[in-house]
Amino acid sequence: MHRREALKNVAFLLGGAISASTMGVLFESFTLPENEKNFVLYSLEDEKIFAEFADIIVPTTKSSAGAKAAGLGKFIPMMMKDCYPASMQTSFAQGFKDLQAKSMKDFGKSYITLTPADRKKLMIDLRAIALAQKASKSEENKDLAYFFITARDLTLLGYYSSEIGCTKAREYVLIPGRYDGNAPLKPGQKSWAT
Repeated sequence: MHRREALKNVAFLLGGAISASTMGVLFESFTLPENEKNFVLYSLEDEKIFAEFADIIVPTTKSSAGAKAAGLGKFIPMMMKDCYPASMQTSFAQGFKDLQAKSMKDFGKSYITLTPADRKKLMIDLRAIALAQKASKSEENKDLAYFFITARDLTLLGYYSSEIGCTKAREYVLIPGRYDGNAPLKPGQKSWAT
């Protein structure tokens, strides 16, 4: 199976956890015209910020490594540059800048220097902004809301399609035998990877 097919399958399995715009990009087409690829570029410092952002969404636990260990710092900008149309890339990039500005305004520090507690507080604020923007359909905070939703979606998609996500965060059997769509789970058992 190719990586693109695997991503589509993971997106399908995540269902309601992924926004409609992300599902649309994934299922409509993974191929962009050359003039829209890499419309916005990200630095290595930006990739560190994406990794820290994703690690708040999927942190390391006793049983599995988190989003940072799964390489989401590189995955998020790669997906954005290679799979999203130029208009979405631009909105995402502006939202990323707005995240930095909000971090400076609310905490007086850049996002990368925030404590984990401050990052969680900021994440709660971003979720509230995204919900309010969705309800009001106003232009205020549109890019920040788009950034939050898309980065969250790509975090979930990237993590649960990574080796760590499939083999450590979920149950994994290399050769499962037969398919049983109604297999019971024991209390506390992880869901099965596909």
